[in-house]
Formats: sequence, C-alpha cells, structure tokens
Amino acid sequence: MSSPTVWPSIRCRDTRALIDFLVAAFGFEEQFSVPGEDGKGIIHAQIRWPDGAGVMLGDAEVGDALHLALPFGPVSIYVVTDQPDALHDRAVAAGATIARGLRDEEYGSRGFSATDPEGNFWSFGTYSGE
Repeated sequence: MSSPTVWPSIRCRDTRALIDFLVAAFGFEEQFSVPGEDGKGIIHAQIRWPDGAGVMLGDAEVGDALHLALPFGPVSIYVVTDQPDALHDRAVAAGATIARGLRDEEYGSRGFSATDPEGNFWSFGTYSGE
C-alpha cells in the first residue's frame, strides 16, 4: 500500500455517523479515531481507500481554535475506482443519494457521484489523472 501525499480533511457534525456511512456505502476502511477529552465526539479520525489514499475527519465542535474557526463544507472529493458499477450498486444498497448516475464521460472515465448524510459530494470514477 502506497502512502498518500494528499489528505482531504472534513469537518463533521457527526463524525462517527459519517464514518459508518462511508464504510458501508463506499467501502472505505476505518483506520482509527481519537475521542474527545470527555469521551464525547471525535477529535480526529482517518479512513482509507483500498489503494492507500486517505481522508481525515473530525467533529466541528471538538478540537483546536484554528479548526473550530473553519467554515463547514460541503466538500467535493473524487476517488479513483476500477469497479464503478459494483461500487454504484453498493452505494445504492446502503442508501446513498445518487447525485449523478453511472455514465461514461467524453474523457474516457466511467463513474457516478453521490452525497453523504452531511451533504458532501463524492465522485467515483475510472479516471486516474494519467
């Protein structure tokens, strides 16, 4: 597994619920999470995509002042997959809201887009940037 050099970071209203959704709907793997001092909320968590890429997450009301001052998303993240059809079916079965159905793009990619419970926009496709 390669080490990713870019880690998108998402401020969440409910990090635990979002992680559970991303694991069930899209197949991310939870790497770890750090609870708040009082055991409530999540200060920092990481999820990984099977190719090694990762996303950092944390509850908006927990953490340092710099992060607390950041605005909420939604954010848009693109994830490379070699099996967009199967991933689309998995997302639908898990209750994901499909924003743009499966399709072939003029630049050669095949993919779809969905939103998560916090309104973030996730696009999955075969285009790897190469």
